[in-house]
Amino acid sequence: MFKIQTLNNISRNGLDRLPATLYSTANEVAEPDAVLVRSADMHKAPIAASVKAVARAGAGVNNIPVAALSARGVPVFNAPGANANAVKELVVAGMLIAARNIADALGFVRGLQSGDDLHHRVEAEKKRFVGSELSGKTLGVVGLGAIGVKVANAAYALGMRVVGFDPHMTVDGAWQLSSEVAKAGSLNELFAASDYLTFHVPLNDKTRGVFGAQALDLIRPDLVLLNFAREGIVDAVALRRGLDDGRIGRYVSDFPEADLLANPRVIALPHLGASTGEAEENCAVMVVDQLRDFLEHGNVRNSVNFPETRMARAGSARICIANSNRPNMIGQLSHVLGEAGVNIAQMHNASRGELAYSLIDADSPVPSTLIGAIAAIDGILSVRVIGS
Repeated sequence: MFKIQTLNNISRNGLDRLPATLYSTANEVAEPDAVLVRSADMHKAPIAASVKAVARAGAGVNNIPVAALSARGVPVFNAPGANANAVKELVVAGMLIAARNIADALGFVRGLQSGDDLHHRVEAEKKRFVGSELSGKTLGVVGLGAIGVKVANAAYALGMRVVGFDPHMTVDGAWQLSSEVAKAGSLNELFAASDYLTFHVPLNDKTRGVFGAQALDLIRPDLVLLNFAREGIVDAVALRRGLDDGRIGRYVSDFPEADLLANPRVIALPHLGASTGEAEENCAVMVVDQLRDFLEHGNVRNSVNFPETRMARAGSARICIANSNRPNMIGQLSHVLGEAGVNIAQMHNASRGELAYSLIDADSPVPSTLIGAIAAIDGILSVRVIGS
C-alpha cells in the first residue's frame, strides 16, 4: 500500500485514478511514500525521509525544494501543458483588456449613479476609452513551450503578426506551432519588433530579469507588456522606468505588486493563470498518472530534475537507481549485481546534467543484501526494488 500525502486540495478526478487497493491519501500522513502538492510552500517544513517522489499539480515548482530533493534521489514531477489552454485564454483576454481599455471602461460604468442621465454620460464620455484592434499588430512570444505555442497560434488566428523566440524549442513544439509564426534571431530582435510582448518561460538564473533596462532602449513606443509566467521575469526597476516615461503603455500581469496597484498603466490579476476547474483537473490527472507509473514501475515522465526514463517490465524484479552522473557508475552496478549472482534481463540508463537514473530488470528475485551493496556505492542517491 502506497501512502500519499496531499498538501492541497487535489482534484477528485485525479485522486480517483489512485486505486483504493494500492493507495491511501490524506493531508496528514506518517511516513508518506509520495507528496501531491499544488501551491503549498514545501520549503517551510521538513520532508519525510520516506518520500520517494513529489508531484506538483501544475507547471511551476518554485514552491518545492528541488535541489534538496535531487540530492536525495527524489524525482519532482510536474504537469507541463496541462494548464496551457487556461493560461492561453487569459493571455488573450489580457491583450484584449489592454487594447480596448476594458478595465478603465468597466470602472467608469461602475462609478455611474442611478440618478445620472446614463445615455448622455455614456455617449459623452465613451471617447475616453477608445482603443485599438489586435488585428495587424505584432505579438512577440518569448518561450515556445506548451503555453507559448498556444498563445502564438491563437494570436495569429486573431489576425496578429506573431514572432517567436525560443532557442530550446522541442520537436513536439515545432510540430504544433503554426508555420505562419516568424522566428526571431535574438531577444533584442524580438523586443524591437513587438507591439505586444508576452513571456512563457520558467524563472531561473538565465531568465530572471530577462526584460530589463536594455530592452527599454529597443522596444516600440507604447508597448503592451504581458507577464503570465513569473514575477521575476520582468526587472522591477526597468518596469517602473518604462511605465513612468510611457515606453511601456500597459503592463498586464498575473502577479500584483503593492507599489503598482494604483498605476493607471497597470492591469494586475490575482494569479488566475491556471485557475479554471478544467486546468486543475487536467494537472491532477496528469501528475497522478506519472506518480503511479513511477511508484509502481519506476518510470520517470515529466520530471523537472531527473531524465525521462521508461522501459517495459521484464524479468522477476525491477531495481530503480538514482545517482550522481559520473564515470563508471554502470560498471560498478553491473559488478555488484554479478557478485550477487543476479542476471540483468534488460537495463535502461539516462542522464540529465549532474543526475542520472537507471532501471534494471533482473531475471531472479533481488536479495536484500544487494540493495545495501548498491546503496554503498559512492554517488548512489537512492535505490529501491519493485516486485521482488
